[in-house]
Amino acid sequence: MASAIIAAAALVTVGLITAPPAASAQLTEVTGFGTNPTNLRMHLYVPDGVAARPALLVAVHYCTGSGPAFYSGTEFASLADRHKFIVVYPSATRSGSCFDVSSPQSLTHNGGSDPVGIVSMVRYVQQRYNADPERTYVTGASSGGMMTNVLIGAYPDVFKAGASFMGVPFGCFATTDGSSWNSTCANGQLIKTAQQWGDQVRAAYPGYSGARPRMQIWHGTEDATLRYPNFQEQIKQWTNVHGLSQTPSLTDQPRSGWTRTRYGGTGTKAPVEAISLQGVGHSLPQGGMAAMVIDFFGLSEGGTDPTPTITPTVTPPAGACQVTYQMNTWNTGFTAAVTIANTSTTALSSWSLAFTLPAGQSVTSAWNASISPSSGQVTARNVSYNGAIAPGASASFGFQATHGGNTGKPPAFTLNGTACTS
Repeated sequence: MASAIIAAAALVTVGLITAPPAASAQLTEVTGFGTNPTNLRMHLYVPDGVAARPALLVAVHYCTGSGPAFYSGTEFASLADRHKFIVVYPSATRSGSCFDVSSPQSLTHNGGSDPVGIVSMVRYVQQRYNADPERTYVTGASSGGMMTNVLIGAYPDVFKAGASFMGVPFGCFATTDGSSWNSTCANGQLIKTAQQWGDQVRAAYPGYSGARPRMQIWHGTEDATLRYPNFQEQIKQWTNVHGLSQTPSLTDQPRSGWTRTRYGGTGTKAPVEAISLQGVGHSLPQGGMAAMVIDFFGLSEGGTDPTPTITPTVTPPAGACQVTYQMNTWNTGFTAAVTIANTSTTALSSWSLAFTLPAGQSVTSAWNASISPSSGQVTARNVSYNGAIAPGASASFGFQATHGGNTGKPPAFTLNGTACTS
């Protein structure tokens, strides 16, 4: 792809766990698997004793990597031995060994390029090994994490769920000049509304009206290659695709430094799940993370991947407004995701939310709102497209800020001069 992400491949491999399977099954290369416009290579791992109707996982490597490297450097093959699913490992063949996640062809259903070749691999395994189309999944890291977003966006009829490590939203890397690198996206500077991100996904496959794949998102706060704001942008995109609020149904910390949020449900197979990793760079997946991916897919349970029950948004208590303020912090900074719920009976045509940032905190950038001043008592004001909030509806915005060690939250919020609950 580009020199920056290629150079970062050395960092990616730091997080990979060498865990080759102990069984007699071997990784094998498959040729002639179907339409393959970019001459991708295909490696296949079929565990011993695989079921008659096995699940299928596509595992997509990082730049400078390969299918065999991702096989030997991650835990998916050993998990396949345990849970008896098949794994496909595609290999990119262009210079730098990055996947195409930027061309118009790759971002269009059946448009061509790498995604068509990967879907051909899936079809081959479904036909040759009777793999279950209802249990077909994709995961990947860095370039592979970006490809995961592309595949579940453009091929919702093929994949039931995806898990993206260090990725970016579908369409974020789009280019029209023939290049494969988008610095604005990589640097976390491409900020859109949830609706805009969702519309990009829907435009990839016009007329599609079926179920959308569930999505799991992983990102480290110190990622210097595909920067951390891409984490929140992916959340915005996939919650919108599923028609969900950006307010989590569940927030917890499965491990120290990890913040996990679930949207549209509180169980393991919520429609969207996101894991923020404090202080972690471009070095995923790390030990144990693959097992959480398998749990999210439902592969550790066997059987089908049922459509999750959507948990309705709880009606806020009576009053004028309610504010949800969620922080993801790291050593010198943080991002905040803010949702304003209109709990009154009067529609708002515009809004301004006033609050006081704790000492030492200073806003550096914002999306879906303008914020001034940068510190102390600040006011966030709507932008042109999100000023109206109907009774019972909500608006969301976010910002990135630095801190001097104080990671506290604002003690109170005032919307258009009226105090809110929080």
